[in-house]
Amino acid sequence: MIGLISATVAGAAARDRLAAAWPDRTRVYDGPVGDAVRRAFAECEQLVCFLATGAVVRLVAPLLSDKASDPGVVCVDEAGRFAVPLVGGHAGGANELAREVGELLGALPVVTTATDAVGIPGLDTFGLPVEGDVAGVTRALLDGEPVALDAEVAWPLPPVPFADRGAHTVRITDRAVEPADREVLLRPPSLVVGVGASRGAPVEEVLDLIEGALRDAGLSPRSVAELATVEAKADEPGIVRAAARLGVPVVTYSAEELATVEVPNPSAAPLAAVGTPSVAEAAALVGGGELLVPKRKSAGVPATATCAVVRRPGRGRLAVVGLGPGARDLLTPRAKAELRRASVLVGLDQYVDQIRDLLRPGTRVLESGLGAEEERARTAVAEARRGHAVALIGSGDAGVYAMASPALAEASDDIDVVGVPGVTAALAAAAILGAPLGHDHVSISLSDLHTPWEVIERRVRAAAEADLVVTFYNPRSRGRDWQLPKALAILAGHREPTTPVGVVRNASRPDGTARVTTLALLDPATVDMMTVVTVGNTATRDIAGRMVTPRGYRWQEEPK
Repeated sequence: MIGLISATVAGAAARDRLAAAWPDRTRVYDGPVGDAVRRAFAECEQLVCFLATGAVVRLVAPLLSDKASDPGVVCVDEAGRFAVPLVGGHAGGANELAREVGELLGALPVVTTATDAVGIPGLDTFGLPVEGDVAGVTRALLDGEPVALDAEVAWPLPPVPFADRGAHTVRITDRAVEPADREVLLRPPSLVVGVGASRGAPVEEVLDLIEGALRDAGLSPRSVAELATVEAKADEPGIVRAAARLGVPVVTYSAEELATVEVPNPSAAPLAAVGTPSVAEAAALVGGGELLVPKRKSAGVPATATCAVVRRPGRGRLAVVGLGPGARDLLTPRAKAELRRASVLVGLDQYVDQIRDLLRPGTRVLESGLGAEEERARTAVAEARRGHAVALIGSGDAGVYAMASPALAEASDDIDVVGVPGVTAALAAAAILGAPLGHDHVSISLSDLHTPWEVIERRVRAAAEADLVVTFYNPRSRGRDWQLPKALAILAGHREPTTPVGVVRNASRPDGTARVTTLALLDPATVDMMTVVTVGNTATRDIAGRMVTPRGYRWQEEPK
């Protein structure tokens, strides 16, 4: 919850805008400002104070205890011009909150955290438990000193300018080791503990078993991602409470699913009790991985619990990102966030140039020229399989005549895939032309590099007969100059010569052009590969120089 505090009418107006925009995230604290700040500080994860920075500093200073637990505090001036994170920039989320507040109120976020200022993600922002010399290693990164990455466990990280060697080290490990001098340990959630338990198994016996298994194997409890068991034990108090003490969820699987998992130590007892020859080992192994601790029993007499520990490999992450039609203000915030999150960027060289300034230091860029789409898709998937966080970029929406299709055809379920939508060329062009896509419409690529012309022609005829508005992608190039005239001729057999046609080149870009003509007057020679051509249906009209396709509702046909 975000606590909102203000002292004046102007501050209250900005406060109320925030409260109206985030009704489920915010709580307004009224009354004397000092009391309001103290109550919000105790009750909320974050605060936004519409007060002078000096006043907020004096009010929160006596309340501060530890940066890992203090709420994030953002100060907004009463004119709403600046949003300043004062406390908890990383751990409290104040830096990101300042950006969100700034976007909503039109205020400038003033982020002074050193790593954010230079575009290097803080080591405490990776979402992993962190130990060791965080300040010293961070300072080395900021000063440009070489910091080595020692990844004992492959795990997708945001871009950091790591070196092959250095006096400082960031070590990704699930081992129970202490950080050395000038070293930071990152604890990935790589360990799955499978647990079986008899009815009424005491929580202390379950917990002692798990902790002993981890200790004897030299593994860190901070890398335990989950306790896994059979569905029949989902509500077993000893397992549920042990998971709560460890701060991890309980994940369950059906007995039928566990029975299909090959394990080294099957047993007749669980088969008779819950319908599978293994619970602990099978539940830990169901997602794959390396069995580090085979099934072992608790110390009770008789033993009431079993456990096994598996290390699952880190799953790489592939974000397929649509950059939109080219204008920076049509690049979505989600796309920007994925670009900054990726440690590896794969894309067409001219698209990389569009967003190179948004990349963080340390991002590895793999770019190639036109015609290498399938190679880029394979490269992106291969990098994700190596455990990296990868962004594969394409223009418009990555799922529309772009990179999502070849990438997903190459990918399997061994990596996480995220689609990031973008504004397509058809939509960008339509917004410039007016409202040509107001009713049913279709997009057709006229490029026959991957699709036989016979198939394309059949689709154009179907769209013509169905009276659909048609947007043509890839309409004409120097090597393909007859397809567009042929497609227009097919449409002309079903539509009047006066049917409006929109021609938009480089939609949304500074050198973009747009015009509305007709089916009879369009000269295909004026069209190239940077152009989209939108042909209206029989209802489309040219109204004040804009293409408009009516929605077709009955009320539009009623006399006024």
